[in-house]
Amino acid sequence: MKKNIIALCISLSSLLSPLSSMKAVADEGMWTLYNLPSQVFAQMQQEGFSLPSTALYSDANAIKNCVVNFSGYCSGVVVSPDGLVFTNHHCGFESIRSHSTVEHDYMLNGFIAKSYEEELPNENMFVSFMRSQEDITGRILAEARKRNIADADMNIVIDSLQQVMSDSVKLIDKTLHVEIDAFYEGNSYYATVYQMFRDLRLVFAIPKSMGKFGGDTDNWMWPRQTCDFSVFRIYADPKTNGPAEYSKDNVPYHPASWAPVSTEGYKDGDFSMTVGYPGSTNRYLSSYGIREMRDAENTTRVQVRGLKQDIMKRHMDASEAVRIKYDSKYAQSANYWKNSMGMNKCIDSIGIIQQKKAYENRIRQYQDSTGYLKNELDFAKLEKLYQQRFEVRRAYYYYIETFRRTNELVTRAMRANNGGLELQGPAEKPRKQYFIFKDNSDEWDEALDKEVLVALMRNYREKVDAQYWPDFFKTVDRKFRGNFSAYVDWLYKKSFLMKSGKKIYPSKKKYLKDPGIQMGVDLGALVLGTITDEMSAITDSIDAQEKMLCAAKLRMEEDLPHYSDANFTMRLSYGQVGEYLLNGQPSGYYTTAESMVKKMRKGDSIEDYKAEPIMHELLSAKDFTPYTDKTTGKMQLCFLTNNDITGGNSGSPMFDGQGRLIGLAFDGNWDSLSSDIFFDTKLARCIGVDIRYVLFMMDRWGHADRLLHEILKK
Repeated sequence: MKKNIIALCISLSSLLSPLSSMKAVADEGMWTLYNLPSQVFAQMQQEGFSLPSTALYSDANAIKNCVVNFSGYCSGVVVSPDGLVFTNHHCGFESIRSHSTVEHDYMLNGFIAKSYEEELPNENMFVSFMRSQEDITGRILAEARKRNIADADMNIVIDSLQQVMSDSVKLIDKTLHVEIDAFYEGNSYYATVYQMFRDLRLVFAIPKSMGKFGGDTDNWMWPRQTCDFSVFRIYADPKTNGPAEYSKDNVPYHPASWAPVSTEGYKDGDFSMTVGYPGSTNRYLSSYGIREMRDAENTTRVQVRGLKQDIMKRHMDASEAVRIKYDSKYAQSANYWKNSMGMNKCIDSIGIIQQKKAYENRIRQYQDSTGYLKNELDFAKLEKLYQQRFEVRRAYYYYIETFRRTNELVTRAMRANNGGLELQGPAEKPRKQYFIFKDNSDEWDEALDKEVLVALMRNYREKVDAQYWPDFFKTVDRKFRGNFSAYVDWLYKKSFLMKSGKKIYPSKKKYLKDPGIQMGVDLGALVLGTITDEMSAITDSIDAQEKMLCAAKLRMEEDLPHYSDANFTMRLSYGQVGEYLLNGQPSGYYTTAESMVKKMRKGDSIEDYKAEPIMHELLSAKDFTPYTDKTTGKMQLCFLTNNDITGGNSGSPMFDGQGRLIGLAFDGNWDSLSSDIFFDTKLARCIGVDIRYVLFMMDRWGHADRLLHEILKK
């Protein structure tokens, strides 16, 4: 039971939810490690963390030193003296897909490197280690005052100071760089020193049937049996053991420390801790902001992606080659499509907007009694600002979901328009400079792309007010009588953007007459002109009010520890292994091999449960030694904790009280999909893949003896 510290760790969610259990309240939180509040660490000790506080951040072999930012969208953990990294299968999805062909389909069949030479390099992938972090709020604010820079333009100060600090650390080690991030809605700023390794190679991938077992059917659901892991290796300069661009001469990186892997398992109530890079939460967001998120952002995402995914799925089912090209794109789209549905459901079922309003009334009362931010933080003004922004914000999300990263033609058009392409040719002769789109036909399919673009543009026209239509819609009406299909066929045929390998000269007169270029110009004018111009002034005012709302909360509860919203910097979350009430019944805190075999038998009727015969055989074994849990006697696959996670935490290591790796976080549960804005202490759960399940599949399916020896050797 939690004792004295409970009163100190009450957070917004406990004030909002009268049903919050005392057992779970203190476990909410995404805490920075370098300045972890002493009260929080004391609570971790009470719950079973047995290492000293220095083991988290400051020791040479501190836990932070083995956790990585995985390619800017996931987390991972170093698990061997030779730089092996565990992350989720879905975090490695694009790497696995990019190396796959119809003849060698690593996505479908898995991949095992038998030697260092067989490990596969990956373009545009990396891992970053956080080396240090500090609060530089005073320095930022002093510089802003000195230069008379307002809050809305604070990025000017941040960018300038970030460059100065990066230059400074590079004098110590040229492989380091500094990033400055806003915390507490811009009330604080932290500088973080990172070291980035860009030579990252694929080592081991489970077949998709296991790495994505359950698919969309089970996504965000419990119980889960997904073996959601993949294995990479960091390569380094052979002379310095430091970061280096890819080279065949690079060698495995030898970290100073790595996470010890435990095969002892866990029990109900055991301490569990995740350390990773949660992407984004909005728990300080006002009730008005939550309403906008529900109705302008989430509802739009669900509607557009549902339309797009139906088309993608039909084409993928018809062709193995198309499926390989779009597996990763489809999975990325579907993930937050379902998340947005679940979040909206929770917002309404829990009554989060009403509860937020009640909390805001408390802040009003605090203002009245203390005068803090009186006549500055104005709730009526904040409500009016959100009302003014709603329609343009909704149009903005329809624009994002319709035109950004949805098909190859629009992607090329926008890159050509926004200067995202490197010009080739002599700089002293601008008229002879050109750019080229490389042949990437292995990444997209023309028939699918065309159908998606036609459907999404029709949908945009139906759903969005005419003042937010791009100008090329006039061309569709004038030249093609409103026929988007004919317009898209014409674009693909006429635009030199779709002629891969062709030199494109921006200086030539015919450049701006190209219909693909015109599309990019029109889209740029829409989002950077009409939409952005209308939103920017309102957004600056909203941000200022939200910043003051956060400041008022922190001041009103100044005796309590508070964590900042997630912003893809390293965070720690702690809690316990344990179940919850699912539809009024105990959920259980782990799943077993038997439960997976039961689902596999439904594979003929539920596609997401299909698996190869070898997987049926392996999971039906009578003896799983040495991977059987000693307490339950079962082969445990996935498990639940009440750790606090969000997107970006995928691949986060899950540690026991001795700092040993027991699993990898890969999902949350359906009942907690509002946790980005409200952490429900009764229902929110983190789903992890048991590290023994990972080792079992590497052993019995992969026969990866060299890797297992590397990971488990003492």
